[in-house]
Amino acid sequence: MPRQAGHSAPSSGGFLARAAFLTALLTAVGALLGLVRDQTIAHLYGAGPDTDAFLVAWTVPEVAATLLIEDAMALILVPAFSLALARRAAGSAPPGQDPVRLLLRTTLPRLFLALSAGAALLIAAAPWVVAVLAPGLPEPGLAVDCTRLTATCALTFGMAGYCSAALRAHGSFVAPAVIYVVYNAGIIATMLAAGDRWGVRAAAAGVALGGVLMVLVQVPSLWRKLTERQRQSDSGAKATRSGPPVALALLAPVIVFALSRQSQVLIERFLAAPLPAGAISHLNYAQKVAQIPMTLSMMLCTVTFPVVARAMAAGETGRARRRVERDLALAGTVVLIGAATVIACAPQLIEVLFQRGAFDPADTAATASVMRVYALGLLGHTLVGALVRCYFSAARPLWFPALAMLTGLALTTGAGALLVRVWGVLGIAAANALGITLTAALMLHGVGRHSVPVALRAVTGGLLKLSSAAAAATGSGWLCAVLIPSPVLGTAAACAAVTAVFLVIARALGAPGTDTVLRALTRVLVRPLTRKLAHAR
Repeated sequence: MPRQAGHSAPSSGGFLARAAFLTALLTAVGALLGLVRDQTIAHLYGAGPDTDAFLVAWTVPEVAATLLIEDAMALILVPAFSLALARRAAGSAPPGQDPVRLLLRTTLPRLFLALSAGAALLIAAAPWVVAVLAPGLPEPGLAVDCTRLTATCALTFGMAGYCSAALRAHGSFVAPAVIYVVYNAGIIATMLAAGDRWGVRAAAAGVALGGVLMVLVQVPSLWRKLTERQRQSDSGAKATRSGPPVALALLAPVIVFALSRQSQVLIERFLAAPLPAGAISHLNYAQKVAQIPMTLSMMLCTVTFPVVARAMAAGETGRARRRVERDLALAGTVVLIGAATVIACAPQLIEVLFQRGAFDPADTAATASVMRVYALGLLGHTLVGALVRCYFSAARPLWFPALAMLTGLALTTGAGALLVRVWGVLGIAAANALGITLTAALMLHGVGRHSVPVALRAVTGGLLKLSSAAAAATGSGWLCAVLIPSPVLGTAAACAAVTAVFLVIARALGAPGTDTVLRALTRVLVRPLTRKLAHAR
């Protein structure tokens, strides 16, 4: 990873492209290991009551990941560290004081104590947590044991999120991208080593181990970043107590947004708990696979978040607007290609990934149906994740995204309670898609007035063109998957057909983002082939 010689993360196009590529590559490896993790769970425990009990306990690390790694911690600390780095470079701090060290001293100890107390409270209150999350669960005692093991993530994920935010603000993206690689590797290794003796509790113990590894893998990089530009002596003066660099007023809207977003999972499992055994597992497997395109599409936004934050802090709204519009177009392109592929060949994907051991064809059919419905909300999930970075790119409290998320959550809850009576588990997935799509529409409509002044009409028109291309591409992929008997070959053919048809139609419609994807595919696929042909000649 190239290093920047200044105070902030590099913002050149070449650096961002390389950073996004490495981040996407490592994220893809982490997602692949996540699939292996889910395959191992499906193989060892199937989709029965044991797996449901573990997945209820897994709610704790899922909420912790959203609150402490992916959303709240990053949205608060990346702008805070960016501002501290800018003050250090400008020399605006009093002599002998380093703004970055001041930020560390005023946030890290308090955060560590608060997270430790929260983890201890979760361990003690595990029976009540399970009773609230999944009333009527067939194996509540097993779920309590697993919850006590996974509750340690309240501490480890918080420390991992703190390290990730600090490193990204310093322009270092490799170590933060590795965290899910080591996390999933820890879970898989623990299940394989202790699964026979501990049963599904081994998976929960693996979650606890994986959380520790997420912290350890980032500490060396963070230590180097924090010390390489702090060699100057700070013994001349003690830090003044002028107040913490992170505005306390910013914490509430960010935390409300993050908790509201993650509450979708809590609502789903609450509604699915009374359904027949396996319903929670089908929801989980479907969601994990369906969200892979969304995760990949968000990588560029993760890398460019410090760039947008610095531009907004400097008052360069034009630069921030251009960056956000490009990010939305590219993220929409990637996620819609993935969503079209998921809908087109869902049964084949699930069969290839999970149908072995205790995971039977009935589980494959049920999971594939749920996954197709989930995929309808992938664009909404991606837009919410991309747009929220705009709202919190400046260090000032904004309640609009939290209110939009609460509105979508209300729709998810009401629609889920109604649709689950008619469609069962499919109704829960449909409610998820409806709620997140409403949230995305509200946030897109309000971003120009409350945050980055994007060209709303142009962005909306581009997303509609991309969605039209995705609808047509879905049909071509579905046809390939149906006509080819082999699930592996059918999936491969569907992926190729969806990508080709999508790009052709999107390019013909003049949709944004397609030229960037075409150039990337040309570099990856065409140029190596032409070099080989030239060498052969």
